[in-house]
Order: sequence, then C-alpha cells, then structure tokens
Amino acid sequence: MELFAFYNVENLFLPDPPPNHRLDPTKSGLRNWDERKYRDKLHKISHVFQLMKEETGILPCMIGLSEISGRKVLEDLVEMSPFNSQYGIVHYNSMDERKVDVALLYDKSKIEIIDSEAITFFFEIVDKNPENYDTTRDVLFSKVKYKDDIINVFVAHLPSKREKDINQPKRNYILSEIRNRILQIVNVEKENVILCGDFNENPDDENLVNILFDNTHEKVLQNPFQELYSQKNYSAFHYKSGLLFDQILLSQSFFENDRALSFYDARIFKPEKLRSRNKMFNDRPFRTYAGTRYLGGYSDHFPVYVVLKK
Repeated sequence: MELFAFYNVENLFLPDPPPNHRLDPTKSGLRNWDERKYRDKLHKISHVFQLMKEETGILPCMIGLSEISGRKVLEDLVEMSPFNSQYGIVHYNSMDERKVDVALLYDKSKIEIIDSEAITFFFEIVDKNPENYDTTRDVLFSKVKYKDDIINVFVAHLPSKREKDINQPKRNYILSEIRNRILQIVNVEKENVILCGDFNENPDDENLVNILFDNTHEKVLQNPFQELYSQKNYSAFHYKSGLLFDQILLSQSFFENDRALSFYDARIFKPEKLRSRNKMFNDRPFRTYAGTRYLGGYSDHFPVYVVLKK
C-alpha cells in the first residue's frame, strides 16, 4: 500500500531576528518566535510522520503541506528523521500577505516530478486601481509519475473564513478555476487527479459538492472525507464547532481495480500525542499557539491521509 497525506502545520516560519524594541512587529507575526521554538516545531512535525510510520508501517509517498513560509523550513524538515534527506520538495514562494505557502514533499525513490507550477490568483480591490490588488496563497500543481501512472496533484490552502466570511467569493472563484483544470485532465487527458488541502470549507459545503461533478452531472471526483464528516470526525475546531476543512479528493480512476494505485481508506490521524493536554479538550489538536500564548504543541490541525492499494 501507499499513503498520500496532507497537513496544515500551523505557521512554520524561520526564527525571527531579535527585535530592536520589544514592541516591534515580528516578521512571522508570532510572539517570541526564536530558534529554540523553531527547532522544537520542526522536531514535532517530523515526529508526526514517525508516528504515522509506526502506526501504518510506511511513510507517505507524497505529503501536501500548508502554512509553511519559504523553502528553507522545508529543507530543514526533510533533513530530519524519518525523512533523512530521502524526500524531495516542490515549492514556490506565493504573494500571500502573510508569506505562507503550500508545498509538496515526495519520496524520491517512488515519485518522479514531471512538471509543476504555482497557480496564482489576483483579486481586484474595490477602488479599481490596477496597482491595487489583493493576493492569496497559490495553489500548487505537480504532475508526477508513480510507476507507469501519471498523477496530477493540486495542493490548496483557500482563503479563511473571517469577518462574516468576506473571503467566500475568492474561494468560489479559486475552486471554479481548479475545477476547470481538473475536468480537462480527467475528461480529455484521461489522467489521475488528487486534490488536497485546507479548503476552509467542510465536505458538505456547496463548493466542495459541486467540484465532484462535471457539467453533465457525471461524477469526476470522489471525496472520502464526506463520510468521516458525517460521522462527526474532525481535523480542527473553532470554538465549539468541529471542522473538517482538511480533505483529500481523488479522481474516479482511483476507485477502479486495474490501476497502479486504488483507494482503500481515508483517515484523520490523531494519536494521543497530537491531542490537547487539556483534558476538557482532549479530542482537539495540541496547537503551537493559542492566540499569542505559546503552548508548544504540534499544530491546530490534525493531518489527514488516504491509503492506496497497490
């Protein structure tokens, strides 16, 4: 079997330089983000995948990541155990205002990268001045080869729900554009697709239901996280609400038995070590920060993965 994983790692930034004044804003936006905290964060993220390997017997052949800032943090991460420099990196710096990106890590012994690009989105600001535009995180596209199969991988981290969901039109537009690309790949090029990410929407939200179908209402993608969500399995929380924003969608081809890889199972990875130390919230992720308060945890999201049969 093989695993494909996605993980929102919650603000993986390089350490901030010492401020000239204690009230100066930091590059990361985090409070007292120093070398010690950074190294501890790297250790924890790598430890997540060591735990995953212990539970399943293997490491994922590909890992989509979000909330990472720059290539250097990825280079530091893949040097660590259990990756041991055996994983490659696909990453582009996005124009996001917070300088957070998405990335793909891949097992170099199993995966060959054929092509990749950052799909960038610009949104016009109300005053219509062409010099004023709003940007968000890129969607990362990679065309990869596994054995004799071509897999087209999209990694997304869509604009967040905030301020009465002012960003919903942006999410609508981005998913519409990605859907058009997927329809071309599936219906014309007849190739496999994996779409993963933090969508800032649950599996039953309209956007994530619509993207499963083509213009004739034929199903082109399957979302195995719909069932997990219906069973009240969550990867993140907002106040009292459980969320399953982290999802992996697969083309119909993964549900056929004559492929190099076929779908077997979808899981949210939440062993005890990744859970909150507060007994009242033990079903929730053990996060790095709660607001400005440093907790020293892993992330405010649990990783998710799919099991693929060979």
